[in-house]
Amino acid sequence: MPAIRFTGLILSDFNVSNFVNYLSNDPRAPVIDATTGEYGQVVNNLIQFGSQYSQRLPDFLCVWTLPEKVIGSFQHIVQYKRASLGAVLDEVDYFSSLILNIRNRVNYIFVPTWVYPTYDEGFGILDMKHETGIANIIMHMNLRLSKNLSEASNIYLLNTSKWVEITGKTAFEPRLWYTGKIAFGNGVFKEAVTAIKSALLGLLGYYRKIIILDLDNTLWGGVVGDDGWRNLNLGGHDPIGEAFVDFQNALKSLSNRGIILAIVSKNEERIAFEAINRHPEMVLRVEDFAGWRINWNDKAQNIIDLLSELNLGLQSAVFIDDNPAERARVREALPEVYVPNWPLNKMLYKKTLLELGCFNGAGVTTEDGERSRMYAEERKRKSLMEGTGSLEEWLKTLNILVEVDKINESNKQRTLQLLNKTNQMNLTTRRLSEKELLQWLDCGNRKLWTFRVRDRFGDSGLTGIISLDIRDDNSAQIIDFILSCRVMGRNIENLMLYIAVKHAKEAGLKKIFAKFITSEKNKPCLDFWERKSKFKFDDDTYSFEWDLQEAYPFPGDIQLVTAES
Repeated sequence: MPAIRFTGLILSDFNVSNFVNYLSNDPRAPVIDATTGEYGQVVNNLIQFGSQYSQRLPDFLCVWTLPEKVIGSFQHIVQYKRASLGAVLDEVDYFSSLILNIRNRVNYIFVPTWVYPTYDEGFGILDMKHETGIANIIMHMNLRLSKNLSEASNIYLLNTSKWVEITGKTAFEPRLWYTGKIAFGNGVFKEAVTAIKSALLGLLGYYRKIIILDLDNTLWGGVVGDDGWRNLNLGGHDPIGEAFVDFQNALKSLSNRGIILAIVSKNEERIAFEAINRHPEMVLRVEDFAGWRINWNDKAQNIIDLLSELNLGLQSAVFIDDNPAERARVREALPEVYVPNWPLNKMLYKKTLLELGCFNGAGVTTEDGERSRMYAEERKRKSLMEGTGSLEEWLKTLNILVEVDKINESNKQRTLQLLNKTNQMNLTTRRLSEKELLQWLDCGNRKLWTFRVRDRFGDSGLTGIISLDIRDDNSAQIIDFILSCRVMGRNIENLMLYIAVKHAKEAGLKKIFAKFITSEKNKPCLDFWERKSKFKFDDDTYSFEWDLQEAYPFPGDIQLVTAES
């Protein structure tokens, strides 16, 4: 992972110096330079944010408040005075508006949800009574806050209650409050640091995308080659069997979120698939796995081969195996692969999986939910290719259709996801927040097109982006050239260039060019530009140029659909 550094501003109505120190000194990526706003002046700081911080805007803002400090009507409820839920929510609306007003001034805003000290029983047995108890009112407040802030795609609520639960009794310590106006114990602050760092990495696309699983005593109980599939411990009226089913259900849920599943196991493939396909308690079936290496070869090499086949990097993988020797081998040979320690107790498998905290993507798109299906369709394409005489003949049989559109509300999230996580077919590997991208598009004569790919086997989703910056010297520069690895090598790359060249030519420009910026992962992009783009290459400047006196050839094996402007 490249060195990543963020600046962060913490606005709070309590002393957050300990939290800021943890943020700034935590050794895990990313590096954060954190500062605090004026103590206890959250509302004023939000109102004056544009002028007060205009010269030193941070990358992210964290607004962490106490409900009784920022919502006056809630303070009345805590004091057992009369205050209606409506009055409380009106104040929540006002507070939300202050945050929404500055959403375009900063890339990301984090808002920890409101909690109240666990040692306070509030209204006792009535504390959850509708519109009466403190706990019930806070639930309404957080739900209203969540609804209001959902208007902005760069504002994220963080679950403070979870940090409190993990920390336990030391989450609230009155002595810290009275001696330093510190609202939480250090355990809460440490959990907050983990959550914010994980969120920032996820927003930039640095999260784990594939889980590679062993089979015997990992996905089921027993050794299928010795015991036979009928005798595996899976499901039934057995605590261990039930635990394996729950583990598979948790994996299935992650798959529905877009996390890819794969198998690397020392087994006979035929026998393993017999268990997967025939055991009645199997939750996961063959179609749930993007790929597999089921053989007796070294698992580290199998992981390398499998990820290469799927066009995924080592840094995107988690490897789960019950065997400590296999884990040690992979951990030593492939340090970029995350190999978590795995419990001996099978009943802890699901819990351990859900505690990994490394799948924190910024959102779930339609493409994410369909990823397993897309990989199954890709296997069918490869099978067809093996029986076809040439690449050109194979492409013609696919019946490829590409829809070209401009960035809009319906495709913005997926566009940002591609921009921030695609590594291999990526011209410059620039990473942008929504605010930065929209600001870039609003400045000057700039264009961005998205590409959605379908063929006879299914819909691959929005998989391509190209952006253009039209300059004053009658030239245009291709800034972003991004394509998902799932559709590489199908002439989509050339179609993207056709669209960009066509637009530049129609605008009366003289030339269009691109500058390649090398990263650790984007050599496939350079290979395309050098060998297949037909652009003139200058190896001194790593730039590519097309004379707009000529039209760029349209790839004839693709049907093009262009959305209306």
